[in-house]
Amino acid sequence: MDFKSELEKLNINLTDEMKNKFELYYSKLVEVNSYMNLTAITEYDEVYIKHFLDSLFITKAINNNNNPYAILDVGSGAGFPSIPLAIVDKNANVTIIDALNKRINFLNDLVKYIGINNVIAYHKRAEEYAVEKRESFDYVTARAVARLNVLSELCLPLVKIGGYFIAMKGQGGKEELDEAMNAVKILGGSVERIIEVSLPDDLGKREIILIKKIKPTSNKYPREFKKIKERPL
Repeated sequence: MDFKSELEKLNINLTDEMKNKFELYYSKLVEVNSYMNLTAITEYDEVYIKHFLDSLFITKAINNNNNPYAILDVGSGAGFPSIPLAIVDKNANVTIIDALNKRINFLNDLVKYIGINNVIAYHKRAEEYAVEKRESFDYVTARAVARLNVLSELCLPLVKIGGYFIAMKGQGGKEELDEAMNAVKILGGSVERIIEVSLPDDLGKREIILIKKIKPTSNKYPREFKKIKERPL
C-alpha cells in the first residue's frame, strides 16, 4: 500500500514532515503497546491502513474552507482518528477525552514525542465533560466506541448549533442509524448524509455518518452512562 498515493485520493499532500510524524507515531504505538493494551493491530502496513488511513477518512466529512476549527474526539483510545487528523491538518484544534487515564498519559506523551501542538488530551468522561463544554465544538467524533444510539447521547450535547457529530462506523453503520434515529432527533440532530468508503486491498468498508446539530440539546442530556446504556433513547 502506497500511503502517500492513498492520501492524495483524500486531497492530502503527505509532506516529509508529516511522513516523519507518522513514523514516530507508529514506533511509539508499538513500543507502548508491548506493555499497555492499546491495539491488537501492530504490523506496519496494517497500522497504516487500518488506523492511520482509516482515521483520515474523517477528512471527507470536514468542510472548514481552510479555517481553524475545534474538534473533540470522544473515547480516542490510542489516538484515532484525532492524532492522524492533527498531523495532516494544522487548522484542526483537537481535544481528546478518554475515561482511562493511562491512555490519556500515553496520548500526551505521544503528542510531545511526535512534535504536534494542536492537540490536548483530558481524562474525562463525555457525560461529565458536557457539563463544562456543552455545545462548544464545531465537530465531535467517535470511532468504534459504542452503538450509535448510545454514542449520540454522549456526543451531540457537545456539538455547537450548526456543527456536526461524525460517527465513524464499519459496515453496520446504517443499521445502527435506524436504531438511533429517535435519539438523534431528541438530542437536536439531523442526519445529513452517510459517506461510504473502502480500505485498499479489500480490507473492508466503512460508513461515516454525518449528523448536523440543528437545535439545542435539552439539559436533561446526557444522562449518567449507566442510564444511557440501560435505556438508550
